[in-house]
Amino acid sequence: MENQSATEAGNSARLAIYELANMISIPMSLNAVVRLNVADAIWQGGANTPLTASQILSLALPSSHRGDPENLQRLLRMLTSYGVFAEHSNTDGSERKYSLTEIGRTLVTDSEGLSCAPYVLQHHQDALMRAWPLVHEAVVDPTSEPFTKANGEPAYSYYGKKPEMNVLMQKAMSGLSVPFMKAVLDGYDGFNGVERLVDVGGSAGDCLRMILQKHPTVREGINFDLPEVIAKAPKVPGVSHVGGDMFKSIPSGDAIFMKWILTTWTDDECKLIMKNCYNALPVGGKLIACEPVLPVQTDNSPRTRALLEGDIFVMTIYRAKGKHRTEEEFTQIGLSAGFRSFKSFSVDYFYTVLEFQK
Repeated sequence: MENQSATEAGNSARLAIYELANMISIPMSLNAVVRLNVADAIWQGGANTPLTASQILSLALPSSHRGDPENLQRLLRMLTSYGVFAEHSNTDGSERKYSLTEIGRTLVTDSEGLSCAPYVLQHHQDALMRAWPLVHEAVVDPTSEPFTKANGEPAYSYYGKKPEMNVLMQKAMSGLSVPFMKAVLDGYDGFNGVERLVDVGGSAGDCLRMILQKHPTVREGINFDLPEVIAKAPKVPGVSHVGGDMFKSIPSGDAIFMKWILTTWTDDECKLIMKNCYNALPVGGKLIACEPVLPVQTDNSPRTRALLEGDIFVMTIYRAKGKHRTEEEFTQIGLSAGFRSFKSFSVDYFYTVLEFQK
């Protein structure tokens, strides 16, 4: 019996390693169905009618391209096993149809032209993919991240020379920001009483637009980002787009807001950013930072996995010593930058709102 149990355990372990070794199939298949516009083809304005691979291709591709339904079905079956699609088949499997699950619906373009699809594409651009075989180099030599080793310069400066990458980044961030900001605005009242609000790294200005709609007492919004990002930002009522460098100075305001900024920098860089925020605030002003916050203990929950996977993404692409942090780590950096008090608010499935008071 012991030998049988050991054999079963060994088989399970090898199966787990096979899955892990082949796991690249998941994001690459997801990338493929996004490029093929499969989710919108199935959704059809809310119908979500189960369709065969051939039917999906007839809707997703121009009439001049037939496509290969068998190969598409292979992608759909694999992603069905990870909950992106629901499969509807007859008993012998000779005909399979696919609809969208709640996960798959995140890839559907909404009435505002937003979805999580650009976020998928943004992660799988050639320049980023070149970095992944070098992840071990972040351990061997943490002075330079794998992206820089693969592409010859850091990600942000590389993006600055590639307008198409900046446009995709804006679309990706907008697709994530809108549902997140809805959660923040429903569960956090820290914008009450603020008249001049600065969004550091605000990209297209989506967060400010939503904050101003919910809090009309905010008379002025300053969308502060790199000049090449601001150059592509659309007009937003009540918002001024300002280009600059957060490592040098930040526009003054009653409050400063930032989302997913600190996680891509080292501890010393975070302290400098937060010190510049401190200097731009009046006494009693506050920094409102929304960041992924790591749990102290490791578990296999989807949230913890998403946070830890994002941590490796930061290490690989942005800074070898940039990282997701625990609440205590954020607290210590904030206090060292001069802030006198700290509060945290759990208002979202992924982010935590961190409030630092001057």
